[in-house]
Amino acid sequence: MGKPVNIYEAKAHFSALIDRAEGGEEIVIARAGKPVARLVPLAPHPERKPGRMRGKIWIAEDFDAPLPPDLLKLFYEGEV
Repeated sequence: MGKPVNIYEAKAHFSALIDRAEGGEEIVIARAGKPVARLVPLAPHPERKPGRMRGKIWIAEDFDAPLPPDLLKLFYEGEV
């Protein structure tokens, strides 16, 4: 972590600061010499792996069966 970058300089060189952050550098942004924010690289998003939840999720055979009449009445009329 180097010397803080003031807001005016950060606005003027935002793209360059983003490039530095992408490279792993942490940039501190200051207002009137007082550090107020950090520009840091994001952690890489984990790669999606199809089938990771296989065997951990159960779906009932009748999950898409029609709702019972009393529950439908609640949805459409608000009271049983």
